[in-house]
Amino acid sequence: MPVRLVVRGAVADDDLSALHARAFQRAGARTPWRRRLEEHSLTWILALEDERLVGFVNVAWDGGAHAFLLDTVVDPADQGKGVGRALVRAAVREAARAGCEWLHVDFEAELAPFYLDGCGFRPTAAGVLRLRG
Repeated sequence: MPVRLVVRGAVADDDLSALHARAFQRAGARTPWRRRLEEHSLTWILALEDERLVGFVNVAWDGGAHAFLLDTVVDPADQGKGVGRALVRAAVREAARAGCEWLHVDFEAELAPFYLDGCGFRPTAAGVLRLRG
């Protein structure tokens, strides 16, 4: 069955929390996703197979020219099928449609082939500071 992408789709906190727990192989507490998305996101995109949530990406922004790709996740059972690339491409389109000039993404080294080769991002120098344990 083909995967359907839904922009700003309704998503249950439990479903998205469970998807993240499966994908990142860690028991996760329930995250208040819906509230977080509505308060801080430019957009988000769901990947659905029938009604099963198989992928997700979030686009936060600064209210102007810069958007930030966050929380990209695909169910382990559905990885390698192009779902992640489809989500990121949709996020790129939505950020551009909203008038953003730049879409930023941070990622760990092992994800460079996905983001740089597969999705067209280019490497930049960036920094990160851990604020909590």
